[in-house]
Amino acid sequence: MSERTSDDQMFIERAQRGDRSALNELVRKHEQRAYQFAFRLTRNPEEAADVVAEAFVRVYNALPNFKGNAQFTTWLYRILTNCFLDIRKKESKRGTVSLDSSVTVGEGEVERQIEDPTANPHEDLLRDERGRRVQRALEKLPAYQKAMILMYHAEQLSYEDIAESLDLPIGTVKSRLNRARLSLREHLTKDEELFRL
Repeated sequence: MSERTSDDQMFIERAQRGDRSALNELVRKHEQRAYQFAFRLTRNPEEAADVVAEAFVRVYNALPNFKGNAQFTTWLYRILTNCFLDIRKKESKRGTVSLDSSVTVGEGEVERQIEDPTANPHEDLLRDERGRRVQRALEKLPAYQKAMILMYHAEQLSYEDIAESLDLPIGTVKSRLNRARLSLREHLTKDEELFRL
């Protein structure tokens, strides 16, 4: 058992006995990584904050029943993913449009941009365009595929951790992750020239 895991276990046990400061310590310890994961899922700071807030409310409510069969971080990733999927379900029922996606000007719409002071504008343009295309392709995937790709590639969770987080057999994780990668590749095939170097 790692030091981090044993610290988590100590805080969990104290929190289960009613020690609110232990719960606060658990939140403080994991909130930044939780937010980073939520932001990668949502690509929206406010929505990521909502996902994290809802996740920690669920942690608070479920902590008395936490048995320790999984690591706290694995359990937290499962809760974050479920909160994200729940928000997506609600959004799909009411259809939303991001207010930050573009700005209307006299000549039409333009995307908001922040100046990047790096040295090579051509490389920056290519990198930014690749990032936009990958992000657009990720947005076309079902939410659970997007979550799996981000867990594995961005959060660098192992197959085992993902399986535990999503309560799936490891073989299912591998096959679904492979299908998610194939779907992502399919969405990016029209941009093949942009990704060839």
